[in-house]
Amino acid sequence: MYHIWTLDNWEKNIDLTREGHRSGLRLRFDKGTDDEVRRACKEFAVFLRKEYFFPLRVTVYVKNAVRLTAMDGEKVTGTFWSIEDDYTVEPYIRIAAGDYDDLCRKWGRDNALAATLSTIAHELTHYFQWINSLQLTPIGEERQAARYAGYILDEYAETREHP
Repeated sequence: MYHIWTLDNWEKNIDLTREGHRSGLRLRFDKGTDDEVRRACKEFAVFLRKEYFFPLRVTVYVKNAVRLTAMDGEKVTGTFWSIEDDYTVEPYIRIAAGDYDDLCRKWGRDNALAATLSTIAHELTHYFQWINSLQLTPIGEERQAARYAGYILDEYAETREHP
């Protein structure tokens, strides 16, 4: 079984030597984003950068909103945006983190933070599906993204466990 976060099919689409090309994972936070959410996302990003290569820069915008409106009008916790088949335009991800306090009361701090990190991993899976030109049905894309979000979070949790 292959790991889509480590596939190199993207090499057919992305020229790392192209002038102006940028790679990597970046985070941007709305004003008012909870400090705990900010800290957790930054630590998660450090782990992701160490473990995985992001051949085309992707920026994750952490929004201080309970839900985001997707292109189809649906209210969601995360979105991935790209221009299909144009690998010269950097994609981006938006994550809703404005319900952190509510989630803390409902699920506890660790599970509330895990929900945000899981959304980031889910949307980054869509990024890897896109750069590697995976041909999946919309349901297949979502199932794979949900599965990988769990896998990546488990991998991250193993690095966080204290003896």
